[in-house]
Amino acid sequence: MDYKFSKGVSSLQPSVIREILKTSAGSIPLAAGNPAPDAFPVDDVKKILGDVMQNEPILALQYGISEGYAPLIKELTKLAKERYGAMGEEDALIITNGAQQVMSLVSQCFIDNGDVVLCEEPSFIGALNCFRSFGATLSGVPTESDGINIEALEEKLKTEKNVKFLYTIPNFQNPAGATMSFEKRKAVYELAKKYGIMILEDNPYGDLRVSGEEVPAIKSLDKDGIVIYSGSFSKIVAPGIRVGFVTAAKPVIAKLTCAKQTQDVHTVMLSQLVVYKWLTECDFVAHIEKIKAIYKRKLDLLCDCMDKELKGFLEYNRPEGGLFVWAKVKDGVDMRDFVSKAAAAGVAVVPGNAFLTDMTREYNYIRLNFSTPSDEDIVKGIKILGEVAKSY
Repeated sequence: MDYKFSKGVSSLQPSVIREILKTSAGSIPLAAGNPAPDAFPVDDVKKILGDVMQNEPILALQYGISEGYAPLIKELTKLAKERYGAMGEEDALIITNGAQQVMSLVSQCFIDNGDVVLCEEPSFIGALNCFRSFGATLSGVPTESDGINIEALEEKLKTEKNVKFLYTIPNFQNPAGATMSFEKRKAVYELAKKYGIMILEDNPYGDLRVSGEEVPAIKSLDKDGIVIYSGSFSKIVAPGIRVGFVTAAKPVIAKLTCAKQTQDVHTVMLSQLVVYKWLTECDFVAHIEKIKAIYKRKLDLLCDCMDKELKGFLEYNRPEGGLFVWAKVKDGVDMRDFVSKAAAAGVAVVPGNAFLTDMTREYNYIRLNFSTPSDEDIVKGIKILGEVAKSY
């Protein structure tokens, strides 16, 4: 059979990260991005699941409305306004199957084949592949230590045709770890308004700040209905329950809701009930402080080990939060060869070109994760990488 796949899917390649994880069983997982096992609120979730199935089984097992479980929408609206500064009076909110679905819904609603999506370079591979699958042409804008390069962004806006939106991860960007300064957030917003494009602000890591000062969301500046804000419970409750949310101007949310009806009808009711009860019956703030302490310890450990074992070979800026460290491999060393040798030695890291709009480009960076491996594996893994580095 000659399968005639759509243009968007025909050119799509599997996620490099997922492929690494499939083939690296038994390796030290510095390539992953999973939350730390001790960061899950397991006891809370077990109790909530028991209560739901005892007292509200039909509600959990029945169809729900596309926008989401109404009490959870109310709770998230409050959270979006008061904690994240990500919802105005002219905005609405719906619940999604994780933040990844937000990318899909926005793509379905805004991208026609050949339209341009601007994105930070490097950027999150899951979002890039999603945009590609809807026929978007990706155009990367360099990322600096304090976020996207504003001059390069304006140049793209002047020269690229049919730009629909800018995709950005302002807090502890994946993979670069950078946090966009407030000055740059204001500049990004003003440029988007000037050139008539939307901003898709993705904030999966915002609650994981371990140092530095909080920076207001780009959405907090939005007086013109041009910012779509994506939030997620994957990093603060559990990725397996697949609950996220999106806030935007009411006309945008109306279209996103129509798109959601074509994709999955509604977000899993059991998952929504878990998140609702967790937010209303458990100590949300205490849990965030607990996991921040876990990630600060693991980040410090990774960086201390890198400074000891890889000084002069890997160059990096210590992030203020998130899950990743982005490191430049020493000039003259073939990054792909280093990644391959590391894998053969039992340590999985992600090659930096996986996060580019053009993955065939040479790019001498790697991404390391500190949340997934145990403390012992962090020490062991970085020591192994140091041994591999000595071969160069």
